Amino acid sequence: MMTPDIRQLSIFDEIYKTRSVSRTADSLGLGQPAVSIALSKLRQHFGDPLFVRTSTGMDPTPLGEELVQPIRAALAALDTALGHRSTFAPAESERCFRICMADISQLVLLPKLWSRLRATAPNVRIEVVPLKDANTSAQLLETGTADLAIGFMPHLEAGFYQQVLFRQHYVVLASADHPRIRNGLSRKRFESEDHVVFTTAGTGHQMIDQELAKQGIHRRIALTIPNFVGAAFVIEHTDLLMIIPRRLAELLRGRGEFSIFPLPFQMPDYAVKQHWHERYHHDPGNRWLRGLILELVSAAVGVPPLK
Repeated sequence: MMTPDIRQLSIFDEIYKTRSVSRTADSLGLGQPAVSIALSKLRQHFGDPLFVRTSTGMDPTPLGEELVQPIRAALAALDTALGHRSTFAPAESERCFRICMADISQLVLLPKLWSRLRATAPNVRIEVVPLKDANTSAQLLETGTADLAIGFMPHLEAGFYQQVLFRQHYVVLASADHPRIRNGLSRKRFESEDHVVFTTAGTGHQMIDQELAKQGIHRRIALTIPNFVGAAFVIEHTDLLMIIPRRLAELLRGRGEFSIFPLPFQMPDYAVKQHWHERYHHDPGNRWLRGLILELVSAAVGVPPLK
């Protein structure tokens, strides 16, 4: 036996109020046959007439009288639920947002984001989720464990919402005191020097190796390290070179003794994006965070030409 639906419960409540099948039909904009059928199904479900015809109209049976308050409470609860709209008040929220991002995005974005949060949403917290491999960010977004994934993540281009934050290109980072590179970097010198290679998991930076192989460019790899930041400290104190995103290179040069050189060959640029799952597409908090991140990135001052 099927459970009564919301329309049948509404008909029950209206019959109780009007004591009339015809007036119930008029009140709800239904035909009398539809009201009679609904009442018949309710009678079958409860095993009771619920309403009986008397000289004063359709009066409730004892069970009908007993059911009226629970049914009205159920209808009120449904009305509240159906009318509910999720809201987000940044100044009052204590929500913790979980964001998948590599160390590059952490360095470029987190300081600005944190400063803005302190001013506009002081109790909101951020948890950065490390990228273990290409599947991690996708799984975390799909399960709702992570709110956003930010970075160069081409594996998230299918099946997720995405928004370009900025485009990025690669440069070569070297120590400011590099003994053999002063006024420029040729392809020949690039190929003759030793290099640091980063292996940032869960990102698309493997495109560097693919492009070098496509163009027949040799890179002498002397050190492999799992992140940009560790590699940068090595670069500052050695004569090693590293291909690195331009924004990060400029950030590092402002905090250390580095030189930045254009690549002596062509390399495609790439898009840094924020990605999210459909489950959070209309979530007010997620939408607020996405808008804030886009605003912060858009307001950033462009990097100057290489000197």
